Amino acid sequence: MFVILQAQIISAKNWVMSVPKKTVSASDMQEEWIEVQAAQRDPARFKPLYVRYYEPIFRFIYRRTEDEDLAADLCSQVFLKALQRIQDYEYRGVPFSAWLYRIASNEVSQHYRNSPQDRTVSVEETSLANLAEDVLEDEYEHLQKYLGPALNQLNERDLQLIEMRFFEQRPFKEIAEILDITESNAKVKTYRILEKLKHHLRTSIERGS
Repeated sequence: MFVILQAQIISAKNWVMSVPKKTVSASDMQEEWIEVQAAQRDPARFKPLYVRYYEPIFRFIYRRTEDEDLAADLCSQVFLKALQRIQDYEYRGVPFSAWLYRIASNEVSQHYRNSPQDRTVSVEETSLANLAEDVLEDEYEHLQKYLGPALNQLNERDLQLIEMRFFEQRPFKEIAEILDITESNAKVKTYRILEKLKHHLRTSIERGS
């Protein structure tokens, strides 16, 4: 199912984006894995993980809905499912948050499959400029009006990858975990999606639409 997008350009000064750390040390991930194992033994020990990640997961969902009440509802579902499935979690060399983001991504996708609402894409000016540079090596102002229609040509899965890589600045390894694909596949898919965007953008520019 394709999703109709509502492209929204927002200023960085009006929104503190939930950008993940560029790198998370192996020791930090190991310490967190110990916390997860404790939660697997005793669900009551899940609380520190909930407290640490509630706000980032909420913001991740809010960026895709622009609806605080809906984001809160979906966020609650994410942590409920995470707690119910904690026994299935396996450490794969990425932060525990990647697993939570995968659940959140699925919840958002499910919501839009069941809802007539338009999918929201929240884009900061700096992120848009980065995407513009990779796609057409052109000026931000020249690309801005064509980005929404071009993104509308992408399916939901492709959009998620572009959103996480360029608008949320996530490393490929984490994106791969969230989308349940390999890291090399994430890189190849990104290249192919950028080629699609180039084609759609060039076509739109040539037509002056």
